[in-house]
Amino acid sequence: MIDVLMDKMSWFMAAAEKAGDHAGGDSGSGVFPPFDPAYFPSQLFWFFLTFIALYFLLAKVFLPRVGETIEERGSRIADDLDQASRMQREAEEAEKAYTRSLADARAKAMNVAETTKQSVDAEIKAELDAADAEASKAAEAAEARIRQVRTKALGNIETVAAEAAQAAVVALTGKTLTLATVKSALN
Repeated sequence: MIDVLMDKMSWFMAAAEKAGDHAGGDSGSGVFPPFDPAYFPSQLFWFFLTFIALYFLLAKVFLPRVGETIEERGSRIADDLDQASRMQREAEEAEKAYTRSLADARAKAMNVAETTKQSVDAEIKAELDAADAEASKAAEAAEARIRQVRTKALGNIETVAAEAAQAAVVALTGKTLTLATVKSALN
């Protein structure tokens, strides 16, 4: 490998010496070679040849590929936009369906709550009516007992009054009277 490098190096040095000899012979002209009119025809030839080759490569190879890429990218973007609008419509439809189902569920819940409230109110009313009926029966029974007690008390009041009057007469006068005598005196 070192041998190859040495060979290349010696070749470059030989080429440089030749260029130095050639430059030494032309050193009197002092014109930069690209600006030397002697080289203009060859420079124009290579300019036009390179221009035509580059024009051909651009027109036939590179620009059609770029055009295809731009067209492909444009169609891909259009497809993506179509897909995005379709997905947006689907999302809006899903949102509408969700809103409808949510409204239906709320309506059902309100209906169930109203039905439950009505049934609970009916049960409470039935229990209150039963309690009222039981309370009125108990009140009637208590009133009947009070009437019995009052009638009995009124029936005994005459006897109690006669006994009290007899006791008062005995305490005041010291005389003992019969109960029948006191009752006839009270009537």
